[in-house]
Amino acid sequence: MKFIDEANITVESGKGGSGCVSFRREKFIPKGGPDGGSGGRGGDIILVTSSRKRTLYDFNYKKFFKAQNGSGGEGNQRTGKDGDDLIVEIPPGTLIVNADTGEPIKDFVNPDETFVLAKGGRGGQGNTHFKTSTHQTPRFAQPGEPAETLNIRLELKLIADVGLVGLPNAGKSTLISAISSARPKIGAYPFTTLIPNLGVVKPRWGGEAFLVADIPGLIEGAHAGAGLGIQFLRHVERTRFLVHLIDVSAIDPDDPLKDYETINHELAMYSELLSQKPQIVVLSKMDLTGAEEAADRFQKAIGSHPAKRSPKRSLVRISAVTGSGIDDLLSTIVSFLDAADENRQENEF
Repeated sequence: MKFIDEANITVESGKGGSGCVSFRREKFIPKGGPDGGSGGRGGDIILVTSSRKRTLYDFNYKKFFKAQNGSGGEGNQRTGKDGDDLIVEIPPGTLIVNADTGEPIKDFVNPDETFVLAKGGRGGQGNTHFKTSTHQTPRFAQPGEPAETLNIRLELKLIADVGLVGLPNAGKSTLISAISSARPKIGAYPFTTLIPNLGVVKPRWGGEAFLVADIPGLIEGAHAGAGLGIQFLRHVERTRFLVHLIDVSAIDPDDPLKDYETINHELAMYSELLSQKPQIVVLSKMDLTGAEEAADRFQKAIGSHPAKRSPKRSLVRISAVTGSGIDDLLSTIVSFLDAADENRQENEF
């Protein structure tokens, strides 16, 4: 379930500043020599991998990146100011390809990798540098070197940050279509989703986008190959945490946790790692008649089990149809992602 996120951009380094043609003009020194300074260096385009970046989403809107040009030299042998480098942050796992030739340029794997993609032009030398014993008044200087321009393609191969799990018809496809631009097939019958659907989610209040994967509906016995689950459980194992959807209209009054425990049992039977993943439990379809009463029964039942009350779990009520609770869910997801980032950074030291 690797997701290839692509973007095409153009980068341009800064051009070097021109050298200066200048001569000393001082009182009582009628034949002052050349004193033109050199131009400044143009800025580089530098790529840096950052754990704060998870997708190439922002590159869909900004396509051109240019570093600052170097300033021209001045008289009195003053060198022009160097242009500022432009640092472009990308997520780990990004492959940089020359869009014109198709040749790979750099494959980024780890956070905090740095690579100079386009080098700024050197500044031209001022006429001071061309003075010789036989040519004491040079009236020329070098122009700065031109900028380097590249058309590149960024290819990001990564695993989704968040996995949506739940029984068939729990509302996963409806949810992913409500929070992202993904448009999975939605139908009122089991196994509408036959392959994982991936969506890029950009919270409306800003912040970094993240990837959500809608995993085809699991059923009892999925760990042993029943239904579609065995094909995709190994991919759920790679997500950072799970959003577990429960259809409130299907909650059993006599056993409110039945569906919840069915999915968790399948996850645990397949992999101990899955059973330990943080979960956001989402009670979906809260717009239906009787939903509040069913949700209250579920919350009371899960609250009476100390083992099920965990900092790795959170409970949210939503209706993907009306939009109720969606912002609360997204906020909770972002907080889980931030916590996962902090844990990863702590483990790196």
